[in-house]
Amino acid sequence: MKILNKICCIVLVFVCSNQYVYSGIPIKNKVIKVLKNKVLENANWALSQHPVTVTAVHAERSAGGIHDYFSEGDYWWPNPQDLNGPYIQKDGLTNPANFTDHRKAMIRFSQIIGSLTSAYIITKKVSYANQAIRHLTAWFIDTATIMNPSLLYAQAIKGKVTGRSIGIIDMIQLIEVAQSVMVLEKFKVIDNDQLQKIKNWFAQYLNWVTTHRYGIEERDAKNNHATCWIMQVAVFAKLVNDQPLLNMCQNRFTNVLLPDQMGEDGSFPLELKRTKPYGYSLFNLDAMATICHVLANKKNDLWHVTFKDSRSLKTAIEFMYPFVEKKNTWTFPADIMFWNEWPVAQPFLLFGYNSYNIKKWWTLWKKLDHFPSNEEVIRNLPVRNPLLWLE
Repeated sequence: MKILNKICCIVLVFVCSNQYVYSGIPIKNKVIKVLKNKVLENANWALSQHPVTVTAVHAERSAGGIHDYFSEGDYWWPNPQDLNGPYIQKDGLTNPANFTDHRKAMIRFSQIIGSLTSAYIITKKVSYANQAIRHLTAWFIDTATIMNPSLLYAQAIKGKVTGRSIGIIDMIQLIEVAQSVMVLEKFKVIDNDQLQKIKNWFAQYLNWVTTHRYGIEERDAKNNHATCWIMQVAVFAKLVNDQPLLNMCQNRFTNVLLPDQMGEDGSFPLELKRTKPYGYSLFNLDAMATICHVLANKKNDLWHVTFKDSRSLKTAIEFMYPFVEKKNTWTFPADIMFWNEWPVAQPFLLFGYNSYNIKKWWTLWKKLDHFPSNEEVIRNLPVRNPLLWLE
């Protein structure tokens, strides 16, 4: 028996509840060891924060009402030749004067919920769960502060359009909120009536994003926008247990996203053509990896979807890994903005390690910045609380 126990302790990989365990140590425990102190610090800050939803600020340029999410396209600026006319585009250059209050409120909401739920996972203290539920109620239940379940007025452009399909990408900020709700449900620390109302909100949003022309256009995009459409739909569909939508996401990832976006070398050519090729390549790969992590099951392991030439998502991680480990080896143009702020602890390194057990990916993830402060980096890092995804 002692020999058998010793053999069990040195088993390199086994699967338990769809989570890999390496060298006898569950990956969740390893992540807790790395992040615990900062997670609890963030959660204790969140305990004192009051809910702030889209109703807190209404933009004069919004065509929607007080409950409608509104944002403006980042790369659109006043025309020097016609200051009162329609805005003009400067790709990659963010206009700091554009309205972003709702996006910031959504990111803050995601950070608060993610931190509180992560702290609950670590400590099981109900105060963290109760505070999370307070914020969830404000956004999804309370009629005075609720956000309407659509993004009709996202990424508007002054003088041109009141909203655009590409604005749907803003909703990725709520994937950790949805994931947190699943964790709270698992531990039975949320009232069933509240839970059903929150799920109903996400079900309404899913109906909108899968039927409205904005949603269909975003689904059919050719770059990271299509990836992020699948990512958010997959997470929200998992929350509301919509199996047909989950099946659609699996099929679309396998037959459209990966084969259409990934080059022979594992790069994403359309992201490399942007004015911020490094940041966009990281962002798209993070989203791809999140999709695989969310949708992986015994019947459909998207991590090991392989093409005839042996390419898989592993190929994409192998392509980017050297440029994350040693950024100065990047062989493409530097990003026009926020070049110095990347990389951080990219989720694809952790999720990839969780799937393939390539230790150097874990080693690199562990030493990178897990809690960046730059707003642009935070916005493009929708998976900020890894513990939520390992529960």
